[in-house]
Amino acid sequence: MLYVVGVPSYKGAFGEEQATRLLWRAGFGPKPGQATELAELGLQGAIRSLTRPKSTRLLGPNPAVDGAPLAPRDAWGHDHLWWLDRMVRTEAPLVERMTLIWHDWFATSKSGVPQKLMLRQNALLRRHALGNFERLTLDITKDPAMLLWLNGTDNHVYSANENYARELQELFCLGAGRGYTEQDVRELARALTGFANDWTDSGPTRFRYVKKLHDAKPKKIYGKRGKFTWQEGVKLVTRHRRHPEFLVTKLWGAFIPTKPSAATVKGLIKLYVKHDRDVRPLVEAILAHPDLYDPRRRMVKPPVVQAAGMLRAVGRGIDSGAWAWLCEIAGQYLFLPPNVSGWDDSRWLDTATFRARWMMAQHICEPARLEPDKGATAPLDAGELVRQAVTFWGDPTLSGPVRAGLERYAADTLATADEPWKKKTYPVLAVNALRMLVATSPDYLTS
Repeated sequence: MLYVVGVPSYKGAFGEEQATRLLWRAGFGPKPGQATELAELGLQGAIRSLTRPKSTRLLGPNPAVDGAPLAPRDAWGHDHLWWLDRMVRTEAPLVERMTLIWHDWFATSKSGVPQKLMLRQNALLRRHALGNFERLTLDITKDPAMLLWLNGTDNHVYSANENYARELQELFCLGAGRGYTEQDVRELARALTGFANDWTDSGPTRFRYVKKLHDAKPKKIYGKRGKFTWQEGVKLVTRHRRHPEFLVTKLWGAFIPTKPSAATVKGLIKLYVKHDRDVRPLVEAILAHPDLYDPRRRMVKPPVVQAAGMLRAVGRGIDSGAWAWLCEIAGQYLFLPPNVSGWDDSRWLDTATFRARWMMAQHICEPARLEPDKGATAPLDAGELVRQAVTFWGDPTLSGPVRAGLERYAADTLATADEPWKKKTYPVLAVNALRMLVATSPDYLTS
């Protein structure tokens, strides 16, 4: 990775705690032993292993519901389960996390698009995960799911539809009211005319560009005149002087919860432009930034990130359809963002959705429950009980107050064990309860 003027790099200790945070922010948390392995690579080596994975294979048993393979194009919830499985089993977690970031960025929903086209778009986003943003934007512009979602096939020379032209600028590339006018929206819409599709009894099909449906007359966009094609229209947006700042600050926010300094933004912009809008160098610089490793800058884990991370931590795959409705009531169902702006923390930061986080932990803890009457034992030691519960989740880092609270609970439980049968039973039951408390603690819900 290159040294970037104005963009500092983390110089502190890079141990398991820092590696764990990196794996949560740039993936879906560590599998058992993975944080230790990553820490041994050092900061730069760890980041390179994520941005340049040697393999994108999926390891482990294939997902199943009720003993049958998934049907992501047809069955309710199976599209969500299919992608969640990739997050759990992937050897390239950052590729999958970037796919999720782009899905949120170019938010498209199956509420108006057939599932098979949403899956096709998902593959497109994955291909561009760490690639060139301009090429991603060109491809997403002609993607069938996006053409349907934002009325691209309703935009033609006889009747322009401004929907995609507006969101391309406002949400995807520039930011609301930044460097464009209503006239630019109208003129850009004209440049983007020409896409069409057919309709059959089975739905939309045969998406294509039809030259005679394109408005070939001169347009004026951002003060420039020309008979712009749809590709030229997109490039006018991605080459707009306000685009790099929008891109780097929005991408920064996907990994770090606090705003970057002005100097950092300036350095990231230079890096982005120097590499002709490639995303990989930018992501590497953000993942190496000291702000990512500041323990005070914690981020709430999105529901699907937490669900995938919990399954990864305990070595369990998708073996139940419950993970679809659990994530849905937690506030995040894949392929169904709330609107064209995508998700934000308000979707899962309330008492209603928090209950689903508890239920997620329950769905993992219950099958692994320790049973005293089946031979399970645990020591009469509060600290050891907490240690065992934390180990169950892959040894996540806990703050002093959270660990102390867990140990108080364990000690209070043991203090009531005043008979031999209680001394045998209560410690085991305490471990079960502590596993739940760890998974629903503020330290585990954030990274």
